[in-house]
Amino acid sequence: MAGFHVTIFYNPPFLLSLMLLVLFLPNLHITDAQVGVCNGQSGNNLPSDQEVVQLYKSNGIRRMRMYGPNPKALQALRGSNIELVLDVPNNDIQRLANDAAAASKWVKDNVLSYYPGVKFRIIAVGNEVHPDTPLAQYVLLAMSKIYDAIASAGLKDQIKVSTATYSALVSNSYPPTRGSFEGASRSFMGPIINFLKNTNNPLLFNIYPYFSHIDDPQKVPLSYALFTASRVVVQDNQFQYRNLFDALLDAAYSAVEKAGGPNVEIVVSESGWPSAGGPAASVENAGTYYKNLINHVKGGSPKRPGRAIETYLFAMFDENTKPGKPSEQHFGLFTPNKQPKYQLNFN
Repeated sequence: MAGFHVTIFYNPPFLLSLMLLVLFLPNLHITDAQVGVCNGQSGNNLPSDQEVVQLYKSNGIRRMRMYGPNPKALQALRGSNIELVLDVPNNDIQRLANDAAAASKWVKDNVLSYYPGVKFRIIAVGNEVHPDTPLAQYVLLAMSKIYDAIASAGLKDQIKVSTATYSALVSNSYPPTRGSFEGASRSFMGPIINFLKNTNNPLLFNIYPYFSHIDDPQKVPLSYALFTASRVVVQDNQFQYRNLFDALLDAAYSAVEKAGGPNVEIVVSESGWPSAGGPAASVENAGTYYKNLINHVKGGSPKRPGRAIETYLFAMFDENTKPGKPSEQHFGLFTPNKQPKYQLNFN
């Protein structure tokens, strides 16, 4: 230890480098934190909440999305420094929309009771609510009441409020600059975009190149979906697209701009690729997608270059009770016994 002190004392350039490194570390942390992972819990063989939090920490994953308040999981997150996106489940939306007291109690029970030990980042009021469903009329009302409850607690600048939507609501998404909300989607999303603009909140958006590829593999080549295309696939005015993720994201940005929210940021609240259970679903393809996505989102999209894209990978584990097509059960980055399926560097 004595030799260490002597070296620093007599080597000013080394000392300066050390000081600069210390000053730069917080910026490294901010960059590292851009990629989070969704913590889906539709399985009967998943690790305990404490084990899950430890797995996030040991892999350097600093952000989590959770699809509803789970007291045990929230308790396990205390003191972890993992930033949380917490959903208001769809089946709670109508009740909270119609009752400000119920919304205040939801915030008190599921947010304030754990804050600041749990680092809440965003409350997502609903996930993929379709505008043609009866539930759609209640989403903005519930968002507003949750926002008011958070603001009343003095936390509106610390905890954002949004909703998570998805690519199917964007019309005319090819080329991306034509993206827009039309018909029922416009009636649904327009007021939501206005709310987000006025309250300085982001829009959450789920993006899955996988489904676009398998729906039309001729027009959407696998390489375009996996970030491995060797050339520009779509030329859209001054914008060039070599991957579908950027094209879907920028189509969403175009739609949001046309709906009156040119400064509303988009958070990619889900994106993933299955390792089994469907066409093009393999460990090789999924590993390629996740690795390339993690590297890609650091640099932004053609419409928003140089601005890291806050992105949440779907999902932490394979979920053996998740309904839907067989592929839905194979989106995990880890198996339920906590073994990684891919060699990913979240840092």
